[in-house]
Formats: sequence, structure tokens, C-alpha cells
Amino acid sequence: MKVERVACFIDGFNLYHAIVRLGEPHLKWLDLRRLMQRYVHGASQRVATVYYFSAYAEWLPDARRRHGAHVAALAACGVVPVMGKFKAKDRWCPNCRRLSKGHEEKETDVNIALYLLDGAYRDSFDHAFLVSRDSDLVPAMRMLRERFPRKRLTLVAPPLAGHSTEMLGWATGKTKIRREHVEASLLPPEVRAPSGAIAARRPAAYDPPRDD
Repeated sequence: MKVERVACFIDGFNLYHAIVRLGEPHLKWLDLRRLMQRYVHGASQRVATVYYFSAYAEWLPDARRRHGAHVAALAACGVVPVMGKFKAKDRWCPNCRRLSKGHEEKETDVNIALYLLDGAYRDSFDHAFLVSRDSDLVPAMRMLRERFPRKRLTLVAPPLAGHSTEMLGWATGKTKIRREHVEASLLPPEVRAPSGAIAARRPAAYDPPRDD
């Protein structure tokens, strides 16, 4: 029996904001490879690659340190981080009639599209899991399905979120991340690299609640 190779493409911000809505900060210390393993089917599939797409908020030092620790932990667990960037942007407030500085995340959807199609052309997967609700990815999904009709594409909805109807039109399947799956897929307090060295420690802000 041929074992189907699964590549996972995770929109970090889509997933992060969904976990924030769960209201439990310790769930952010999440092992994405372990989480994705929960959606493969027994011996007929295996997780070949997990890509994590995100960007650092460099203007928020505490959040940047926590995010950096998480990315280091993920990399030690075999996840491939693909980092974009934020771009400063002027924003007009119609109520106060003033300009303010904001930040807009750039490159994530483009990076996901490029890695998805590059993997298909290199034949590095048979089945793609796409964790996102960003309909900007529809053109890449459409090209994947048109150019590689034998490759499957499962749309994975983040917690407390539905699927994008537009994206579902180009998917061959769908599933949903549940809170209990997140809770059961957390990283340990210390994450070690394959060499045995400590790659990352869980930030105190992500410590689980204590049972009193």
C-alpha cells in the first residue's frame, strides 16, 4: 500500500488569532507538527513536511521574544518556519481626523502560495493540508487543482472559525481544529534540538493554569 505524503501549510496569523479567541494563553505554546498528526489517517498517510508562515512584530519587544521562542521550538520539532515581515503604514482616523502609524503584515499569503505550488511541481507531497481562511489563496488553490488534479487539498479551519466558502470550492476535503486537539498538542516547558541542546523555553506568559 502506498503511503500518502502530506504537506501542511499553516497560516500563522490565522491560527494565532483563532487561539487568542479561545481565551487561554497557554494554548499558544503549540506543537504544530503534533497537531497536524491528528488529522492524518493511520498507516495510509504520513506528515512529510509542516510549514509555518508568519512574521515578527519587531515594534513589540515582549511579543517578539515570545514569538521568537515559539518559532525556535517549532524548528527544533521539525517545522519549517517561513517568515515574512510587517510594513509600517499610515492610517487615517476619520473620527479624530489624524494620521497614526500602523503595521500591515506582508508576504504570508504570497509565501504560502509559492511553497504550495513549488511543492506540487517538485512532487514533494500527494496531499496538502491548508490551515487558513484567507481567500487570497484561492488562485493558488485553483492552479494546484487544475495543474495537479491527482493531488488532494484539504482545507483546515482554525478553532472557532468556519471555512471560507470561496476556498472550499477548490478543496477536495475539509476538517476543523478543535480546542481539545490544541490542548493535547502543546509543547513541553523545555524544547530540545535533535542534538540535545535546549532550543527554547516556554515563556512565563504561556504557563498553563495551576490546579488549586
